Amino acid sequence: MSPILQGLITIALGVGGCVAYFYAANIVLDKVIFPPSGKDPGRNINRANMVRPWLFLFPAIFALGLYLAYPVVGSFWRSLFNRDGGTFVGLGNYERLAMDPSFRQAVFNNFLWVLVVPALATFLGLLAAQLTDRIKWGNIAKSLIFMPMAISFVGASLIWKFVYAVNPDIGMINAIRVAFHMQPLDPLQVPFWNNFFLMVILIWIQTGFAMVILSAALRGIPEETIEAAVLDGANPFQLFFKIKVPQIMPTIVVVWTTITILVLKVFDIVYATTGGNFGTQILPSYMMQYMFRDDGRATAVAFVIMIIVLPVMIWNIIQARRETR
Repeated sequence: MSPILQGLITIALGVGGCVAYFYAANIVLDKVIFPPSGKDPGRNINRANMVRPWLFLFPAIFALGLYLAYPVVGSFWRSLFNRDGGTFVGLGNYERLAMDPSFRQAVFNNFLWVLVVPALATFLGLLAAQLTDRIKWGNIAKSLIFMPMAISFVGASLIWKFVYAVNPDIGMINAIRVAFHMQPLDPLQVPFWNNFFLMVILIWIQTGFAMVILSAALRGIPEETIEAAVLDGANPFQLFFKIKVPQIMPTIVVVWTTITILVLKVFDIVYATTGGNFGTQILPSYMMQYMFRDDGRATAVAFVIMIIVLPVMIWNIIQARRETR
């Protein structure tokens, strides 16, 4: 049997099972649990109408619990065991993480990424959105700025490895240094600052995303407010920072938090450029070091990443709902 036919049969069985479930659940609810008869039929009908939505939601809730809640609980439980899962160590893996200088370095680097990348990507995206809307060839400029979004993180990392290459005939940075009679160096091996060279790659990619979202938000600003500010004598800077930016602030926050969530999970760029060496270790790359030789510690790191991401994700959902309203 071909894979396509197997997939179609699986979909048909799933749809048929859902239809059968809803039909049977309605019959049981209306005929057995809350029948519209007896001493108080109106009360039974009201109770059935209150329960019915949960019957329709149950399959989705069950699927979310199976594919989201169960892995989280299972991962936490797995993090309480040793490397091969045979011995219960409690919070021992978390204690070992807290005592590991490499883990603390990875946490510090992650917070550096969170502070720098979302702020710069959002700011540059907002700046690009404003400037490209004021020039005739703005659509072409937007296409060029958005183009890096079509490149994978690994592909973008390889492109920037050429930019950072030590050979001045290849690397742009060292070509400039040699032109000023300076010695070539490897930017990816400069302690502390190499983290910022890696951040540039993600900023280059995410600026296009921020630009597209914020450009749409800027175009949604009512013309009346802009015209009123111009009549009141507002200059272009005041018009932008005091009139436009406050009106699209919810969108800016959503873009910022979306990029923040991405930053907390980024792995490809560090792995493809430095492999986490030279002080560029972050939590996902640190986790990969133990993925296939110490499941307990690797799962503990994954759970720490989830705890860090969770508040940002909740904030993002709240802001998105406010934006929708």
